[in-house]
Amino acid sequence: MMIDLIQYKKFTFLFSGTVFLVAVVALIAYGLKPGLDFTGGSLLEISFAGERPETTAMEDALRPLNLGVMVIQPTKEKNMILKMRFISEAEHQQILGTIRTVFGKEASAPVTIVTEGGEELTGAAFGAKALPDILEERIETIGPSISSQLRSRSFVMLLAVNVAILLFVAYAFRRVSKPVASWKYGLSTIIALIHDVVITAGVFAFLGKYRGVEVDVPFVVALMTILGYSVNDTIVVFDRIRENLIRYRGQAFGAVVSRAVQETLARSINTSLTILLVLVALYIFGGLSIHYFALALIIGIGFGTYSSVFVASAILVAWEEWRQKRLATA
Repeated sequence: MMIDLIQYKKFTFLFSGTVFLVAVVALIAYGLKPGLDFTGGSLLEISFAGERPETTAMEDALRPLNLGVMVIQPTKEKNMILKMRFISEAEHQQILGTIRTVFGKEASAPVTIVTEGGEELTGAAFGAKALPDILEERIETIGPSISSQLRSRSFVMLLAVNVAILLFVAYAFRRVSKPVASWKYGLSTIIALIHDVVITAGVFAFLGKYRGVEVDVPFVVALMTILGYSVNDTIVVFDRIRENLIRYRGQAFGAVVSRAVQETLARSINTSLTILLVLVALYIFGGLSIHYFALALIIGIGFGTYSSVFVASAILVAWEEWRQKRLATA
């Protein structure tokens, strides 16, 4: 039994429009919180063989170095990530020396740190006796000029990909001119892609505001991946529409599209579930470096599958219905 999913397009348009509008408001009100790749600065990851100190203790230890605003983030079981302004090699070594002196067992004498409240804490109070060693896992430094180039190039890449997709879809469906012009297939695809990307970015605007989640180059890569997956899923549906227009000549365009959606729905769901299972596993068990990369893909691919059916295909039908009404009233 064929279920006409396209007949519910008003409800899906309302849902998509509402979610899209909320995402746009979040992007305008909060914006995306740029990470180190786009702002410039330094990232230092260190590991502790014993008990990891508290973030407040690390802040107190490094405050005398005048490193400005610093983000300290525990990661894994024994690691800690420090994000700060651009630092020189001398400052880099000074930071490592301070951390090893205050928190490491190799300290020859207890080091006293005065907190903002006036409390004096020694190296032992920070857990120095419990820490046999402290290792530097990685150091990443990006200058402001490089970060500005990454930011501008990321925007150009996203824009170029959308233009290329529009031209490709319009060319691929150039022989499909009735009842919907070929360029409308391309424009419908772009609308669906913008829908997927903006909603994904909107979620990260909320995460940046309330969870401090930053976006970086991997986030841009995730958006590019979402674009590729979404357009692939949409073209599969559109290609079946093209076949059905030949096979079921004389039928209403809405019925042809609905049949195409039904015939490709199982394939779309199965493919998406397979990918989402892998991404959920990466999100749960993967490291911090790919945690939010996997989350962006989960959101984008989920909405990409939805938009291929309920946005891109439904837009084609709505376009044709609007054209028929305009001809009837002319």
